[in-house]
Amino acid sequence: MSPRRLTLLLLLAALLIAGTALAQDKGSVTPKPLPPLANPNDPTLAAKELFARKLLPSKGSAHVFGSYTKGCIGGAMQMPLNGDNWQVMRLSRNRNYGHPDMIALIKRLAAKAHKDAGWPGILVGDIAQPRGGPALSGHASHQIGLDADIWLTPMPDRRLSREEREEMSAVMMVRPDRLDIDPNVFTSGHVLVLRDAAREPAVQRIFVNAAIKKALCREAKGDRAWLSKIRPWWGHDYHFHIRMHCPAGAGDCEGQPSQAEDEGCKPSDLTYWFSDAVLHPKPPPEPPKPKPPMTLADMPTACKAVLHAPDAKP
Repeated sequence: MSPRRLTLLLLLAALLIAGTALAQDKGSVTPKPLPPLANPNDPTLAAKELFARKLLPSKGSAHVFGSYTKGCIGGAMQMPLNGDNWQVMRLSRNRNYGHPDMIALIKRLAAKAHKDAGWPGILVGDIAQPRGGPALSGHASHQIGLDADIWLTPMPDRRLSREEREEMSAVMMVRPDRLDIDPNVFTSGHVLVLRDAAREPAVQRIFVNAAIKKALCREAKGDRAWLSKIRPWWGHDYHFHIRMHCPAGAGDCEGQPSQAEDEGCKPSDLTYWFSDAVLHPKPPPEPPKPKPPMTLADMPTACKAVLHAPDAKP
């Protein structure tokens, strides 16, 4: 790997790790509304400031525009805060909206986690904002309602209080040396839940910490074809990230190329992730210049209409 490419990857890693830390930040039981924008029509205004101020989805049927990292969703569906086998966390973030296919998938996974792994259920993290788009913190993706974070902490066998949903921390699944999972907390149940998620035909990728991928390669039994969807990525040691294919017929949705169908378990597949440069990255000689924020003009044209469309009924 060229030094330039390695430097770029490490800079990306730093940003992603920072995003993961933000995802673990505590919420608030009494969140304060964002102040009105002085000039919401300013063409240089960051799009995240506009989308974060939309508290409800747009009216109409679900429609995805753009990509996971530059897009929006009209007609998003809200994930119910409670179900027989799930609870939504960090309610103050207002990021429990997604494409109806994603909401249905999470509900199926919750039931399978209960049946196959014996978990009471799952804890649901961020999906997307009511109209998708870039968020003020925590993610570069999650913009079109087809990404979802599921905590690797099993749901407790009781209803969590609002305070617990905002302040409870997810459990770290990786050893302090980052070379493998912590066997005291990562169990065979986690293998089954990740397997169930990866076997969903609509799921394209699942991002986990490389140590979790390593453990899955070691522990998976029987049909192992699902391992091809499990991809090592920076962070993701408290939660796993589900990414769905673009829905059928969604011509305005920009998906990702399919990955190789092999298990991804050869030593050469994981060597990079356990290299010293990745596990102990050195800061660059000069801090990278901050990139200008994404504006509404940078996004698919239809996202302007989504942003200004009437609210759906709460």
